[in-house]
Amino acid sequence: MKIYQKQSFNDSFKVYFDIRMLRILLLGIISGFPWVLIGSSLSLWLKEEGLSRSTIGWAGLIFAVYAFNYLWAPLIDRIRIPWLTNKVGHRRSWIIIMQLIILLSLICWNLVDPTANLALVITVGLVIAIASATQDITVDALRIEQVGKNEGKSMQAGAAMAVVGWWTGYKLGGVIALNAAEYLERAGFENYWQLTFLILGIVIIICNIALMFVHEPRITDRQETQRRTDKIIESKLGASNIFTKSAAWISGTVAGPIISFFKKNGFKIALGILGFVFLFKIGEAFLGRMSIVFYKELGFSKSEIAIYSKGLGWITTVVFTLLGGLFAIRSGVVKAMFVSGVLMASTNLLFSLLAWSGKSEWLFAVAVIFDDMAAAFATVAFVAFISMLVDRTYTATQYALLASIGTAGRTTLAASSGAMVDWLNGDWGIFFVITAIMVIPSLIFLYIIKNDIKLSEK
Repeated sequence: MKIYQKQSFNDSFKVYFDIRMLRILLLGIISGFPWVLIGSSLSLWLKEEGLSRSTIGWAGLIFAVYAFNYLWAPLIDRIRIPWLTNKVGHRRSWIIIMQLIILLSLICWNLVDPTANLALVITVGLVIAIASATQDITVDALRIEQVGKNEGKSMQAGAAMAVVGWWTGYKLGGVIALNAAEYLERAGFENYWQLTFLILGIVIIICNIALMFVHEPRITDRQETQRRTDKIIESKLGASNIFTKSAAWISGTVAGPIISFFKKNGFKIALGILGFVFLFKIGEAFLGRMSIVFYKELGFSKSEIAIYSKGLGWITTVVFTLLGGLFAIRSGVVKAMFVSGVLMASTNLLFSLLAWSGKSEWLFAVAVIFDDMAAAFATVAFVAFISMLVDRTYTATQYALLASIGTAGRTTLAASSGAMVDWLNGDWGIFFVITAIMVIPSLIFLYIIKNDIKLSEK
């Protein structure tokens, strides 16, 4: 790993004033908002319809599609959407199509009663998750391509801005959702959640308008390198015809990004990176999946959850994400990963105190502030870490692969979070202690590979 000279604090902070950081912020907002729909909003909707904790937890399996979006990421890197790509660009055209699918899904939710047709509600949620996961592939690629290959500090600052944007979309979207639902409920609308989803559809439209302000660089090297890879594979297949050309295209699209990743890092280090990425944020995912159910069972109202968990949490996240980005710039992204891992484990214990003490607004606020602080540090370090590992020839595919592996740990395993709380007979305190311990295996992986990771931290 390369060692670089530290800057002054002011010099480090100036990188945030680059116009590219504002574009990355907008991309983060677009990426984060759909999680409001299939995360807290869907969970609370099902909770208020009388469904069990286990059902809500297992419904969260729809997030698993984020763990597998790398399977179609190569297609997103290669396929151009007719007409639209020429008008708005390769990356932005894919984002627009996925936003439209999410908007149509929200309209469908408006027409469904979850108690009468839970399967349809989950199916529509799955469609939103697939569209959102596909959107993330191209959002992350477009974000990385805003910054040059060897601009390590700008990449880390961009990671911080992407996280700020993601949490802005997620937290403020949650404020809109929860307050709109409570207002409509008090106004006497029985289908207040369905109407809330229509209101959230307006946000989707605003996101599409904002996307037009994000510049899409024209990267010609990527297509040329991909074509060269196809020709090399085709030459090894012998005769040149439609079948060998198709086989070369498929092989280059799917295998090229994976071969590039293992060749760059070496087999053992590559496996170590994948193990760390898979395990790092599992504890946070277990906590996050059940947090809103926990708040509700403690007796907090939707508006209180909106104020403390969403509004206050957003401010905390923004501040500490920017500070986390500066820490990563000045100390190095690997050190930032260790620090954030310890912080995540420590702050999860605050929720144990809240569970054992009962409803307490001040303790709720403290737990949310410190949890968001730790999550901000962890997320910005994690995003910077995997962003600095990718090959620009396969930006979307390699980032999606790494992000998907991280999501796999968070979604597939965390789906059992509700069942774990039930198994513990509703002992939320012990549940949060377990989530704190979950971070340790990932830090062991990171310690083993820390001296051999190839990052550009100039």
